[in-house]
Amino acid sequence: GRIDAGHGGGDTGAVGAAGVKEKTLTLKFALAFGRLVEQNCPDVKVIYTRKTDKFVELYKRAEIANENKADLFISIHINALPKGHTARGFQTYTLGKSRRTGKNNGVLENLEVAKRENAVIFQEKDYQKMYRGYDLNSLESDILLEFVQDKNMENSIELAKYMQKYVCQATRRQDMGAHQDNLAVLRLTSMPGCLIELGFISTRDEEQYMNTSLATDQYARGIFNAFM
Repeated sequence: GRIDAGHGGGDTGAVGAAGVKEKTLTLKFALAFGRLVEQNCPDVKVIYTRKTDKFVELYKRAEIANENKADLFISIHINALPKGHTARGFQTYTLGKSRRTGKNNGVLENLEVAKRENAVIFQEKDYQKMYRGYDLNSLESDILLEFVQDKNMENSIELAKYMQKYVCQATRRQDMGAHQDNLAVLRLTSMPGCLIELGFISTRDEEQYMNTSLATDQYARGIFNAFM
């Protein structure tokens, strides 16, 4: 299994109202979930994208998973909205054609999540070479689906359903549903996987909750239950 803590180093990810950084929380949750797997599943090899605060390019995150022949890829992220918008809850993303739906009157347009999580590409050296043919604005292209076998997609969607069920159960977060979209890190991996958005760092009470040790335990347990 491959655990990917989103962002890191100069790429802080989203920053909350109280100054909490997405990169700090994603690492904390990734390590806590990984520990549970290591303690309870001795036959599972856990591979981490990063165990410290360092920058790892999206294509390298995928390469690490592919080269280690990982059976599963879980990328941990935290959501954010522009000022003036408030939302709460947990979402899962798998690779596929986006329906561009969102709850809360379109505040959670999938496109915004895809653009934010893919934007780090432009901080990377040689990004035009590494992501040739990858266009953030043409996310509906069927060519994407050539990158993932049907079986991987089926398994990814099943994993997403488990994530929504068990993480929401463990954390009592609002269920914001499983979605599909063109997320570079998922597109480049060759195994089932999902990207999870734990909550909204731009919403003060969710930011405060995610910054507690209780949340670390609850999210790690929920993700672990879905993994099992």
